[in-house]
Amino acid sequence: VIGVVIGKTDVRSFPDRKNIGTERYTFNFTIRDSPTHFINVQSWGREEYIRSLSESFRVGDCVTIENPLIQSKEAEREEKFSPVTPSCYKLLLSENHSVVKTSSCYDTDTRLLSLLHLPVKDPQDYYSLGDIVANGQSLHGRVLNVLAAVMSVSE
Repeated sequence: VIGVVIGKTDVRSFPDRKNIGTERYTFNFTIRDSPTHFINVQSWGREEYIRSLSESFRVGDCVTIENPLIQSKEAEREEKFSPVTPSCYKLLLSENHSVVKTSSCYDTDTRLLSLLHLPVKDPQDYYSLGDIVANGQSLHGRVLNVLAAVMSVSE
């Protein structure tokens, strides 16, 4: 699978239920290879493997994923922490079998670069900041999709 990385989580650790007293590490990322197709990728493993893999690419990089495990996703559980994707599957990376290679999108396919800036949500399924300010009370307690742009960054 070849795609551009459009999102990525930080590395997290969890107690390993099989080996009490040890930790398992994970991070997720989302890749896209067309305007309508993108998929979440989940990786689990030893701390060294996961940290090294996470540090090997950034959002905006093109990656080639070899030998991932394809799994059905559990929609409600999976998509709490990752973008909702049009696929009913996810890719799972294994330290022993999977390989992730990075390359320049210019080297791979310049069309992938344009996918980085496309929203992953339906254009009719979001609120603008103005909508939220105007209707704040009636939206209290609801989960919303927000479309906004960063105007400036400062201390």
